[in-house]
Amino acid sequence: MITRHQEVLTLDELAIYLRISKSTLYKCVREGKVPCQKIGRHWRFRKAAIDQWLAGHADQMQVRRRAARRA
Repeated sequence: MITRHQEVLTLDELAIYLRISKSTLYKCVREGKVPCQKIGRHWRFRKAAIDQWLAGHADQMQVRRRAARRA
C-alpha cells in the first residue's frame, strides 16, 4: 500500500498507483515514456515526478481535445 509520505515507488507500487498492469508499465519504461531511474536491477520512480508527468499528460490531452473540436 502506498503511504502518504512515500517519495519513491517500486514498479509494483507504481502499477497499483496508476491502475495499469506491470507489463504495460514495463513497456512504458522501456520506451522512455515514464520518468524513472534504474538502481542496480530495480526500477524506482519518484512520486512527485510521476504526478508532474501525469499532470502534463492531462494538459496535453485537453489541448488535443480542443483542437479536435475546432477542426
